[in-house]
Amino acid sequence: MRHPFLLLGSALLLAGCAVGPNYRRPVVPLPETFHGAGADSSAATLGDKKWSELFEDATLQQLITTALEHNFDLGIASERVEEARARFQIAQSDRYPSLGAQSSFVANRPSRIGSNPMVPANSSLDASYTQAGGVLSWEIDLWGRVRRLSESARAQYLATNEGRRGVIVSLVADVTGAYFTLRERDLELEIARATSDIAGHNLRLIRLRHDGGAASGLDVHQAEQLLYTATAQIASTQNDIGQAEDALNLLLGQAPGEIARARAVDDFGLPPEVPPGLPSALLERRPDIRQAEDLLIAANAQIGVAQTYYFPQISLTGFLGGQSRSLLDLFTGPARFWNAAPSAIAPIFAGGQIRSGVRLSEAQKREMTIAYQKSIYTALREVSDALVGYSRTREQRQQQDQLVRALTETTRLSDLRYQGGLDSYLQVLDAQRNLFQGRLALARLRLGELLSFVQVYKALGGGWQ
Repeated sequence: MRHPFLLLGSALLLAGCAVGPNYRRPVVPLPETFHGAGADSSAATLGDKKWSELFEDATLQQLITTALEHNFDLGIASERVEEARARFQIAQSDRYPSLGAQSSFVANRPSRIGSNPMVPANSSLDASYTQAGGVLSWEIDLWGRVRRLSESARAQYLATNEGRRGVIVSLVADVTGAYFTLRERDLELEIARATSDIAGHNLRLIRLRHDGGAASGLDVHQAEQLLYTATAQIASTQNDIGQAEDALNLLLGQAPGEIARARAVDDFGLPPEVPPGLPSALLERRPDIRQAEDLLIAANAQIGVAQTYYFPQISLTGFLGGQSRSLLDLFTGPARFWNAAPSAIAPIFAGGQIRSGVRLSEAQKREMTIAYQKSIYTALREVSDALVGYSRTREQRQQQDQLVRALTETTRLSDLRYQGGLDSYLQVLDAQRNLFQGRLALARLRLGELLSFVQVYKALGGGWQ
């Protein structure tokens, strides 16, 4: 009886190895610094900062917290993680023997004049018995098929979790960007209303001057132009505000309604430069890169799974229990019985199916390798674009700020010259109209600066910690 146990022990020792390639991370050449990052190549990075520390605004932080708790896309991503975890646990369970209980009742009445000539005619061979016991089944994983399947399922589970983290990164950026957009539209509405008030006041004065013969009808109609331009802008901005609130509410996982406001869009301070860190750090911080690598690991494990079909599949089944015609004698010593049935299935001819399966898994691994490399270079591009966009938008916003100051002074001087009779009202109208458009453009550039800063944070993989 020692030889079967010796063979089983040897099988378990052999089960420590698995066919197929072990995973090694592909070598992807990386630049030393990000394009557009300037001379700063330190390891410090904005991506390591938690989203709650990015902007000191309690209302914005509460909105992000609500979105993380109730956003629909994040909820779907979280359930997908649970699905992948269950699949991994199912694959993991196949590594161990399965034990179950089995019971049956058999009643048999053969023909008394049937095909067996050795049985005397009209002899009764009726039999009935009850059988109960435990059933054991186990695939002896000599070649590592089950372990490779478990490895692949684990990598799929981790990839799904990285996908959830990627949703978090996008969600934090989207909520922040939507909130900034809403506050910028509020600023545009404030500018349009202030311009409307000024235009209405000027129109009343021009009409009084027209009634007194000091202004022409052309002056009245020119004054009306600025008023109607401002009121049209008010209606358009109010529409944008409503849509921005609806979009933000959807991100929060709630019905359309009013959104709380706190700090004005001009009150958010931004640094002149942001530390991007080193490109190599993206491999560990960006969820999409980590997800692509996990999918590559899963594809690599599938090669081993495909290669195991070249070898015999060995399984062991057994039964231990009792069998008795009388139910009361079922668990007595004489009723006890057992059987063991080891089996092996070795491939002889499969029409090239196994070879094609290996080629398929190898091609899928190469595909995942290319996808992994693409995700890295896509991340590098997004960081570079975000850094350049933030720097140039900030510079453009600063120049626009200077322009608005010049337009403000031009409007003041034009009004003085008109009141002194040196210029027509057309110069005043042009100056006020230019100032109105300049202030709107400044508000939009300020929004662009904030959004580009958020884009840098997102591109660096920040926000999922």
